[in-house]
Amino acid sequence: MSSKENVAIGHLLSLLESRYAIRVLWALKDGHAQTFRLLQDSVGGITPNTLNTRVKEMREAGLMTHVSEGYVLTALGADLVRRLGDVQPFAVKWASNLAKKAK
Repeated sequence: MSSKENVAIGHLLSLLESRYAIRVLWALKDGHAQTFRLLQDSVGGITPNTLNTRVKEMREAGLMTHVSEGYVLTALGADLVRRLGDVQPFAVKWASNLAKKAK
């Protein structure tokens, strides 16, 4: 991996490791616009201040935007969420494995 690629992945991971960042993006994966309040409910447990910070960061990163109906993913954000979609089947498999070990 080149140093340019390392920098790019480092920046992306730094953005995504912020508390609730991935959850905010994931809440918008269906493509429907969400108001701030609905987005807060969709994420669950996030304070208005934290959501406001994440929204600002995601907008500055070009991953989401605000339209008249509310917040939506940009094409770039939708592409990222599609790629993160592989995590969902893995999570189910992983949780099943953990449950088997706990027995």
